[in-house]
Amino acid sequence: MTKVLLTIVVSLFSFLIFSQTKKAGNDPFSDCSGAVNIFKSGSYSLQFTGGSGLVDELINYPSLADMNNKNIIWVSFIADDDGILSFNANIDQGEIQMVLFIEGETNVCNALTSGSAEIKRINKAKGLQYVGLDTNVTVNALYPVNLNAGQKILIAFTTIEKSKSNLNLDFKFKEKSTSSNLTSGSKIYDNRSDEFAPFLSISIKDDKTNDPIIANITIEGTKELAALYRGSELYFNVLRASKVKIKCDAEGYFFVDQEVNLLAVSNQEVVVKMKRLAKGTSIQIEEIEFKAGTSEFVPGSESRLNRLKDLLALNSDLHIEIQGHVFAKGDNSTASQHMSEARAKRIMNYLISNGIQKDRLVAVGYGNTKPIYPDAKLESEEQANRRVEIVVK
Repeated sequence: MTKVLLTIVVSLFSFLIFSQTKKAGNDPFSDCSGAVNIFKSGSYSLQFTGGSGLVDELINYPSLADMNNKNIIWVSFIADDDGILSFNANIDQGEIQMVLFIEGETNVCNALTSGSAEIKRINKAKGLQYVGLDTNVTVNALYPVNLNAGQKILIAFTTIEKSKSNLNLDFKFKEKSTSSNLTSGSKIYDNRSDEFAPFLSISIKDDKTNDPIIANITIEGTKELAALYRGSELYFNVLRASKVKIKCDAEGYFFVDQEVNLLAVSNQEVVVKMKRLAKGTSIQIEEIEFKAGTSEFVPGSESRLNRLKDLLALNSDLHIEIQGHVFAKGDNSTASQHMSEARAKRIMNYLISNGIQKDRLVAVGYGNTKPIYPDAKLESEEQANRRVEIVVK
């Protein structure tokens, strides 16, 4: 595949920066709000984390009380066109169950916490190694689901507690129209109810052509807006000042996460520029950090690593080389070389332990032989030299 250069800037701030992050061991896709976004039909490989998320979204559903909800993966999908959804999900060891929710007038994640989200399909049978939706109905497979354009679903796959089995998902959405394009073109989502109130606009664009991109956009941080959306332009009324995180995913592009301080007194425009996965593309990802002088991740880095892992899981043809770099003055030392290798290997091993095949990953250390700033004087320049670069081949 064409080489793509993705640069992960690894900064070394204080451990205290992340003292209020989520508990270690809980991964984003173990909660509804961090569901893995599926864009199109295809085969995907994910891995159970061995535990539940921060929120038990199934607790308000008595009919789901006998599901193994202590170890869960959430998957989300928004239909671009009218069509029929089917899938096959199998597990390499243990057993698997699934429940499919469909969004109504209320955001489905919010509806889950109140027990009001609609269950569309459920398979709680014990001892199954695969479940799915298929026209050939069996104990494993239920009828496919008809979706209208713009409809959103969430699927929870569960397995036995503490298992870290791989989930292999063969996802099929057959559209009634053959003209739908998943990323190019324009798609407007306007949720404003008061034309005179301050509003937030979010535009997703290609960083080189400035063309609109149809993306999956997840907003976190405020109850009024928190949800998964799909479009190239989004509009919302802003009722109160707050801080939100906007997470953008689009097929063929590197993901972008951005924090925004919302204003409740004036209109606000946010333009998100996404870089296509193509030769020469350079991306910087902050918040993957190591404890000083070690290859141990600072708590909180896992959420960023999981974003990279999801990218690889949803693009199964990507093979990457992880290149480690450190900041040190003078010639490259044995200690610097070993540290850069250890950090690159640490990231590689994290990806492997979370379901990415080993043969897709190579880890290489460069010590301090390739600094971005050879004569670094500022802390920000030293920080930029401490990084992990990922070459996607």
